Amino acid sequence: MLRILEITVPVFGIILLGYVYARFRPADMSTANRLNVNIFTPALIFYVLSERVATQLGLYGAALGAATIVVGSGLIAWPLVRALGWPVRTVVPPAMFNNCGNMGLPLAVFAYGDHALPTAVIMFVVANAIQFTLGIRILTGRSDLWQLVGNPMVIATAAGLACLFGGLHAPGIVLPGINMLGNVAIPLMLISLGVRLTEVDLSHWRVGLVGGLLSPLTGLLIAVPWVLVFRPEPMISGLLILFGALPPAVLNYILSEHYDQEPARVASIVAIGNALSLVVIPTVLAFVVGG
Repeated sequence: MLRILEITVPVFGIILLGYVYARFRPADMSTANRLNVNIFTPALIFYVLSERVATQLGLYGAALGAATIVVGSGLIAWPLVRALGWPVRTVVPPAMFNNCGNMGLPLAVFAYGDHALPTAVIMFVVANAIQFTLGIRILTGRSDLWQLVGNPMVIATAAGLACLFGGLHAPGIVLPGINMLGNVAIPLMLISLGVRLTEVDLSHWRVGLVGGLLSPLTGLLIAVPWVLVFRPEPMISGLLILFGALPPAVLNYILSEHYDQEPARVASIVAIGNALSLVVIPTVLAFVVGG
């Protein structure tokens, strides 16, 4: 129990700090979020890929496992959502695309140490690549290639992978600065999530409850059999199961708002899903860390 608290209290504590602060002093996080998406997170991705990741088979397995969990979650959620009579474009993306950035990265570090960050970043990159391709296709019925190409996180990923496989490195004089920028990303993600949760309208609580449960349930239905069949190394196994158990990503709400696809319903799914993670994540960690 102490180990679970050591992992979860820093993560949920920072989210709570953002929430409480915004309740008493309403904060506009739009500028901070843009900076995080356009500067801090790309810096984190580039630094980890170019300086921290080794071309190991285990990382390829983690990438493939993450992709399978994302796509498999959608395949499970799709018929369930149709049977309930809810719009697929509204409910399926939150079931597929989880909070592997705001919550997944810090949980990975607290659970397995700083050496788990490269694997968690690989999973985060894979999930984002799928969200800005297949996810946009599901959400809008069309592809938005320019949004993918112009995304700073995609550019940072391409540059980081080029350095990784080409054996290249950024000049030593700029690397400390890139690292410093990247270090801002994770705590700012958590604060932003807490602030965002104060803005949510819970009037659509029924779809929010079902949608919030779909993300961890469908993720675990794919992640657990994947780990049992392919048996990756223990840390990657734990990270894949943790990845599958994460709640819906805040990015689902941002994209639904951008494309005008029932953002109020998606906001309820994201808010309730992240609230439920207070129970789901410690329970999963008890099995993962205890095992």
